[in-house]
Amino acid sequence: MRVLLRCLNLKRSVGFLDMVEVNNLHRFRWHSVRVTLRPGLPKIHTNNKLNPVWRFKNSHSSVLPAWYKPDDKHRVLKWHCRNPFHNFDNYVIGVADKEFVRSGKYPERNSSPHGGWDFEVARRKLVLLPFISCQRGSFNFYIGWREHGSLGIKLNVSVPPGNAINEVSEPKPPPKTGS
Repeated sequence: MRVLLRCLNLKRSVGFLDMVEVNNLHRFRWHSVRVTLRPGLPKIHTNNKLNPVWRFKNSHSSVLPAWYKPDDKHRVLKWHCRNPFHNFDNYVIGVADKEFVRSGKYPERNSSPHGGWDFEVARRKLVLLPFISCQRGSFNFYIGWREHGSLGIKLNVSVPPGNAINEVSEPKPPPKTGS
């Protein structure tokens, strides 16, 4: 525990959009960054967080953009159903509306740029919020508090291109042998 707390000491401060570019990422060591509030973030009040209806809304992008399904007559409903837990995972159980310190090998990112397992931890006052991810080939997984403070869970397993079998694509026939 003492080693973990020593690793959480603040060594560098960056804004949310001012991500640090690092040379020699393969030799990068555990370090910490201070994550500041995102620009344009609406003021989130405690009353909002206590309101169960507000938790199912998306206060960050509540205006429907023109590019989203322009010919669909149910586009407004689909937009609001697109990410129903946005406020909940960003502001109720997340820390996206607070400044916090994130520590790890790649705290500015969601995962290691080299693939494999990665672990980060965000700290808001005395609370430690873990994040773990794994990328190997077509397998992509993460769970925990992401680089901007929201809770996220992802599990993707994709089939390599050319090997998919469904109604649209057929597997490639085996190569013909010359005779």
